[in-house]
Amino acid sequence: MNDVTLKLNNVGRGAFVIEENNERLGEMEIGIAGGNLVVYHTEVSDKLKGQGAGGKLLDAMVAHARQHQLKVVPLCPYVLAQFKRHAEQYADVWNQDWHGKKS
Repeated sequence: MNDVTLKLNNVGRGAFVIEENNERLGEMEIGIAGGNLVVYHTEVSDKLKGQGAGGKLLDAMVAHARQHQLKVVPLCPYVLAQFKRHAEQYADVWNQDWHGKKS
């Protein structure tokens, strides 16, 4: 399986992606703003099902958040489930105060 790369536009929207032969096989859509990295959606092609692609995307996103001192807002059900399942592993990056805040 290919490595995960981050593709961001100039306003901090983009995705962590897994591509092979110019075909996008997995992606985790994100946005970065105000010290938060918001994860919107994760999708993996059937070609990669059962190969840990979602975990690779998750690991790359968390590593990026740690490297850039960002807090993760897991709107994506997959990421939220992983954060809840392994709360101690992600406690340093999980922005648990964000949900339900009115701004």
